[in-house]
Amino acid sequence: MPSQILTANARGVFAISATPFLDDGSLDLASTESLTQFYLDAGVHGLVILGMMGEANKLSDDEARRFLGRVLDVVGGRIPVIVGASNPGTLNLVQLSHDAMAAGAAGVMVAPVTSLRTDPQARDYFAAICNALGPDVPLVLQDFPLALGVHMSASILGQIFAENPQIVMFKHEDWPGLNKLSILRDAEEKGARRLSILTGMGGLHLPQELARGADGAMTGFCFPEMLVGVCAAYARGDAEAGEDLFDIYLPLVRHEAQPGIGLALRKEVLRRRGAIASGVTRHPGPKLTARDHEDLTSLLARIERRLATDGKNAIVAGAERTMA
Repeated sequence: MPSQILTANARGVFAISATPFLDDGSLDLASTESLTQFYLDAGVHGLVILGMMGEANKLSDDEARRFLGRVLDVVGGRIPVIVGASNPGTLNLVQLSHDAMAAGAAGVMVAPVTSLRTDPQARDYFAAICNALGPDVPLVLQDFPLALGVHMSASILGQIFAENPQIVMFKHEDWPGLNKLSILRDAEEKGARRLSILTGMGGLHLPQELARGADGAMTGFCFPEMLVGVCAAYARGDAEAGEDLFDIYLPLVRHEAQPGIGLALRKEVLRRRGAIASGVTRHPGPKLTARDHEDLTSLLARIERRLATDGKNAIVAGAERTMA
């Protein structure tokens, strides 16, 4: 059994983990250990594995199980681990979810299938998923219209949350989405059930999302300690310090958010930081050119210069765990 079960009180940074591969494309379990420790050392409050960024659709069932087991072994129950379980087949989704919970996961994340086109269809889909999973599997509902083509209104999301109490967290990745976030939080003030809301999109709008009531971030930005610092600053009421820290990294946040090539950029930075042995993405996946590497080197040097001059505004990774 997991030492932590995901609840609606979850806050902070839940880092979306990459899946490390060797240069030949095979699963790298040694780097899985070092990458998981990297996230722990950065002070994250949770991990998400086998998601879109984790190239889960390129893993065999056996690889997914081995990767999950190795991550859970390293984490050792210190923080909750959420497993991406989205699948076009409900039976496959349910099987993976139950296997993950039995292995020690804290909950599972599910996105809508891409065939959904109306709010009633979305409501019926998540009702069926929750019924199939059973009440003992905490669920994260992922809302990512740009990637999935499924648009769910704040109104229907409120109904889905009200009717399915096992949904304890909402991953908010609509863009633009600040007003949707505000609507959901305003509804809670009028009596709606409160959920944990974590935001994605690479952290592009994290300061504004925190100001609108987000509980933290769920993204895979390659400097997770920055995300931890920004969230900690907002939690203690020091938005100015949070914005200052975020600004230092903003050029890289923006650069990494590029469609297609973004994952390759992210994994290459993780490689340069010593978290993984290779930055390769599994075929078919993006590859960096020599010019891409030059751009990345310049951006990383820019961050180092900014930290040297403005470091007094930075928050040391893990120094404050006020949101744990």
